[in-house]
Amino acid sequence: MEARAAAELPRGAGWQFEPKFDGFRALAWRCGGEAALIGKSGKPLGRYFPEVLAHLAALPAQVFLVDGELIIERGGFAALQQRLHPAQSRIRRLAAETPATLVLFDMLVSPTGLDLAAESLERRRAALESFFDRLPDASGLQLAPITLDLRTAQRWLRRSGSNGRDGVMAKRRDGPYRAGERAMVKVKRVRTADCVVGGFRYLDQKREAGSLLLGLYDEAGRLNHVGFTSTISGAERTTLTRRLEALAGPPGFTGAAPGGRSRWATDRSAEWTPIRPVLVVEVAFDQVTADRFRHGTRLVRWRLDKAPEQCRMDQLAG
Repeated sequence: MEARAAAELPRGAGWQFEPKFDGFRALAWRCGGEAALIGKSGKPLGRYFPEVLAHLAALPAQVFLVDGELIIERGGFAALQQRLHPAQSRIRRLAAETPATLVLFDMLVSPTGLDLAAESLERRRAALESFFDRLPDASGLQLAPITLDLRTAQRWLRRSGSNGRDGVMAKRRDGPYRAGERAMVKVKRVRTADCVVGGFRYLDQKREAGSLLLGLYDEAGRLNHVGFTSTISGAERTTLTRRLEALAGPPGFTGAAPGGRSRWATDRSAEWTPIRPVLVVEVAFDQVTADRFRHGTRLVRWRLDKAPEQCRMDQLAG
């Protein structure tokens, strides 16, 4: 079951709220002696999380199908990404050093083999809690907390960001499990940061600015690349390009610098132009991984009133 994004948590009766964990979504099942972890893409994840697979295979229940989130408490999302590696020896080492946990939030097949997908979330949650209560203490699994109180959920949302949770999920208590449908609501905490423009990339087909490369200063005074924004309006693009080209030249980024290639770069935009660090922009973002914005940011406004040296890495914490 998928989720649709919303700006606010839904009001009214009949909603169940859960923290939105910052991990890999996974279905976990066991049938007889076989256990498996399946990701949202439908591909198996057990190879990358052998410690979780071992926990599932060791549970007393011989049959079950649960929905949950794989998380790593020490290292967060960056540690999860490191698991997607071809070398099994490295995966085994990481599994021992930074073990993953499966957080459970739904049950689709009970230990008695009963198909619960058509049942209400209220009944599925009761079955999940009964299942979890029977697990041994060293099961390696967690139960996602829930609340029916909107004010509690709003408090969770305000506190999300750097604690392994990146928002709040809302689900109808009377609804069935609607696989493949956006039947849940997800609300993320949106934050802002003031960043220095340390460089830019041109559009793929035009010699006009396509994205601004953003930087923040660390305690040593180095300007580190932390992400990008490409929400430049067409009306300002030409003028902004001339402004950026007039500032082109070193030093650009003096700490961590942009790589040549990325998942959002094309052959031409892989090249970037450094500029003198004098421009400051405020951007909106949702998630941070390893001191970088995980996604592209939204340009909120230019900060002509702020000195570049005031744009510090500590904005990404909390």
